Amino acid sequence: MNAQGNVTSDWSTLRGLRILDLSRLLPGGFTTLLLADLGADVVKVESPDGGDYGRLADPDTFAALNRNKRSIVLDLRDRDGRDTFLRLAAGSHAVVESYRPGVLDGMGLGFDRLRKANPGLVLCSITGFGQSGPYARRPGHDLNFLALSGFFAVPNRPGGVVDRVGVRIADMAGAMYAALSLTVALNSAAATGQGQHLDVSLHEAATSWCGPLVLPPRSRDLPGESPLVTGDNDVFRTSDGRRITLSTFEDKFWLRFRRAFAGEFPALAEDSLDRRRDRTRAKARVRTLLEEIFARHDLAWWSDCLSRMDIPWAPVYEDVTELLHDEHVRERQLIGTVPGSATTGPSDQVRFPVLFGSGLESLRSAAPAHGEHTAEILAELAAD
Repeated sequence: MNAQGNVTSDWSTLRGLRILDLSRLLPGGFTTLLLADLGADVVKVESPDGGDYGRLADPDTFAALNRNKRSIVLDLRDRDGRDTFLRLAAGSHAVVESYRPGVLDGMGLGFDRLRKANPGLVLCSITGFGQSGPYARRPGHDLNFLALSGFFAVPNRPGGVVDRVGVRIADMAGAMYAALSLTVALNSAAATGQGQHLDVSLHEAATSWCGPLVLPPRSRDLPGESPLVTGDNDVFRTSDGRRITLSTFEDKFWLRFRRAFAGEFPALAEDSLDRRRDRTRAKARVRTLLEEIFARHDLAWWSDCLSRMDIPWAPVYEDVTELLHDEHVRERQLIGTVPGSATTGPSDQVRFPVLFGSGLESLRSAAPAHGEHTAEILAELAAD
């Protein structure tokens, strides 16, 4: 039992399932992290030449993406390595890979070959653009997939230009679809004995997230005419240069805000903007009004006033220390400590973001060292 009072995931249907992870970097790593947190035995199959690029490129992120996993070193360019992999696949339930289309087939480890070794195996292929289509063999990273997904076409504020964000949205969205689809496919394979090939496209995952917001406005002359683009659902600067968010989308919240501050800000005394449709029509004026109002006081003043009101607002955290010290984050124990390993010390990480009534200890073990479990896994294979 951990500090959160949660037990291990013995109840999970993923317990006892082995997933071979051939992927590198973020999308595949986050996919198998979700499954490992939920109890699957995830085995990273890494090359002898250093393994996952993330080990050197960004060790801290690598550690966060690869907790609760084991690592085996196999040279898939070598016949013995491929034979060992096929023997592992014969006793596993899924393989996750992120090579470009055709690469795994070229190694002699494509879905047809894996299915011969294990008819119930699920192969999950995560690529930028999928296994088919004119873009299938293109290289790419998160920003490229977002550029083609409609992300930059989703209207966000009056006259505003949509810019990139730091979170790798396409990578994470694709990973979540992959993990969800794998769970469904694994349940199906358990029931029917038949595996399948999952074709996960990061571009399509991002487009799926953008679709509900970008497709409906296409009939309008200007994207900014979308009813989801408002002047009172935005980020504003305070007098000390900090940022604050306000989301008075519903009329009741706008009324509460307006009436509370009308005495100090006479521009809020008028009731012509009390209905959502009127604020939407006047979105540019509403935004300008709120910019001027929030610029009158510093963040501490606004935080003190708004904290006493039942309206949707929040300060913008621009330093991770603020996140770590947030009282809600601390109360919910959203961030915990993963134990250290033989090569690394303990590290703060975000737990699996769902609290299960039956309990889940997701911060169990550190990311494995390169090939740390090779002997252990080969011994298990020999015993099978």
